Amino acid sequence: MDKRIYEFAKELSLSSKALVDILRSMGFQVKSHMSLVTPAMMEKIQERYLEERHAVDEEYKAKKQWRKRLIPKHTKAKLPPKLGRKKSSAIIERREKIDEKKLNETVRKTLAQIELKKPVKKHRKHGEEHEVVEEKIQEIQIPEALSLRELAEKIGVDPTELIRKCLELGVVVSINSRLDFDTMSLLVEDYGFKAVLSAGFVQTVAEKKEEVPTEKLIKRPPVITILGHVDHGKTTLLDYIRGSNLVAGEYGGITQRIGAYQVDSPYGKMTFIDTPGHYAFTAMRARGAQVTDIAVLVVAWDDGVMPQTVEAISHAKAAGVPIIVAVNKMDMPGATPDKALQQLSEHGLLIEEWGGKTLWTPISAKTGEGVNKLLELIALVAETLDLRANADTKATGVVIEAVLDRGKGPTATILVKDGTLKKGDPIVVGAVAGKVRTMFNERMQEVKEAGPGTPVLVCGLDGLPRAGDKLIVTSDEREAKELAKTRSESAKDTAPKLQTLTLKTLKSKLESEGTKELRIVLKADSDGTREAIRDLIEHLDFKEVKPKIIHAGIGDINESDVLLAAASQAIVIGFSVRTDNVAKELAKRESVEIRTYRLIYDLEDELISAMEGLLEPVLVENKIGVAEVRNIFKIANVGIVAGCAVIEGVLRRGAFVKLKRAGEIIGEGKISNLKRFKDDVKEVQRGFECGVALEGTPEIFVGDILEAFERVESLRKLRPEKQQ
Repeated sequence: MDKRIYEFAKELSLSSKALVDILRSMGFQVKSHMSLVTPAMMEKIQERYLEERHAVDEEYKAKKQWRKRLIPKHTKAKLPPKLGRKKSSAIIERREKIDEKKLNETVRKTLAQIELKKPVKKHRKHGEEHEVVEEKIQEIQIPEALSLRELAEKIGVDPTELIRKCLELGVVVSINSRLDFDTMSLLVEDYGFKAVLSAGFVQTVAEKKEEVPTEKLIKRPPVITILGHVDHGKTTLLDYIRGSNLVAGEYGGITQRIGAYQVDSPYGKMTFIDTPGHYAFTAMRARGAQVTDIAVLVVAWDDGVMPQTVEAISHAKAAGVPIIVAVNKMDMPGATPDKALQQLSEHGLLIEEWGGKTLWTPISAKTGEGVNKLLELIALVAETLDLRANADTKATGVVIEAVLDRGKGPTATILVKDGTLKKGDPIVVGAVAGKVRTMFNERMQEVKEAGPGTPVLVCGLDGLPRAGDKLIVTSDEREAKELAKTRSESAKDTAPKLQTLTLKTLKSKLESEGTKELRIVLKADSDGTREAIRDLIEHLDFKEVKPKIIHAGIGDINESDVLLAAASQAIVIGFSVRTDNVAKELAKRESVEIRTYRLIYDLEDELISAMEGLLEPVLVENKIGVAEVRNIFKIANVGIVAGCAVIEGVLRRGAFVKLKRAGEIIGEGKISNLKRFKDDVKEVQRGFECGVALEGTPEIFVGDILEAFERVESLRKLRPEKQQ
């Protein structure tokens, strides 16, 4: 009877991916884990299984005989401690029988062609007199900047000798001077080292992964990112899966920041990352794709592929994660997925039914139709990925979001990647040290520990880390603080040298530039929101005026923000934050405008309006009337007066006029005086005659036409620079 590959793989205790590779190597044409395995194919695989088993059996016997010849029974072989051999000859003697379970495991590994890349340890064989060692230049990992003292300690050289070397290179330094990477590379070469750039040499030691035996690796929940265009139903889908109302908690029904949630599905635990769909949150969506195992792309059948859908596909492909398509809103009358699937195929997502490899399912996030099928597909893909982690080790993780909470202080949503994070663990997150004081799950229930693939809110940090920073657990708090300090110093040295912004220098700099800028002091409630608004502002790319963030911080708007805005002639923008009373009073005295928002759409619209207000207004001509010259009068002390009949609209004193003759504009001028008989009037309506005194126009003749118009200032509208 035919079986699916993933079903037959379970019987062989293999991963689906491994079995697919085996079948392909045997010449069978299979596409994915869902392909069918015929009885003939099963028979071939069984034969190969037995052959591999026999080969491994013989290999064990050969190794056993070789060891018996090498080490006599009465000899007690010992190696120096540095070589670190753990198995003694006595243990080898007692292994009379081949461990059946281990043998089967080895056969499976061989079939799956799994190569464990363990560091090769070369031990000197019994009876050898010499060990051959290849001489090569030793590599040394250093960050982009170190003090001369630190470099001297690292390579074991007297600092005064390095100072002398620097003088030979023409660089005047002291023992505490910071050296750049190029200078350090030249210095260490003289001592037989090759400099290798590292993001921080302490990170290499702290984050080094130990080789873990396969039997210690356990299955971990898959991490799924829900991607797609705004309003296509991503949060509603997650809402249905979780069985709670997320949308009600998001202002305006739009997800404002990344949230990570773990659910118990019929197919096991799954961790979901819900990323916002508006393009302003592109940076957050990209970060979500970097920590995920599987991407679920939600596409509404009626809208099809939209701009943010294309961005989501790009992020998922760049992260190298498999994509499952969920065509949503299929509960609507006349719903059909063909349009969406066709458009997706144009972007490289061709479904299996059409000869591609992309899995998909129609769903309705509102009614729940097809959601169970989607979870089944996620479970199947997760099985092919064979996601495993070592829970019995120090935890490592990634920051999904960091928020400064009023009651809890700096907090971070951590997705545990490996190991188990426990209450009381000393940790380093990016350049921030801390100790896990308390941990909460997505339902804000306190937990004592979190295993691989689990998201938790961690409290107890000394500062606010950045979204995307890595978490590691150290031996003690002292080590954590030292590591955080070194990372912080390294970050300062390697960061671009920015001009220090003081109130005085900032004001003079902006005044001297003379450019049209909308200067912004930005305050947001979280690091992720701050990044999102930065990304939004980058999209507001106009030729005439450009927005510029002169300061971006986290937390409520305070007195310092208003002072900075007053000095730089900026506006203060707050997103989901409040303004303290002192800042309000100061803003009123200094005439600083403070705007706060809770929806990203409102922020975008008002930013554009504010930038339009900086533009020079355009003069718009509004035609108000037309008159025909019927006669010409020369009046003493006045000059030429045109006797006119108003044939359209109205003539007003002070209005601008265009003088037309034979349909062509001869000149322009202004109505300096307007008379009805002997009386001065402000305006003359259609159907009446009047005397018009003009200034600035050429000579007037009978039959000329006067077109009167008013010039009014109008705000200019901005267009993207690429359309200019």
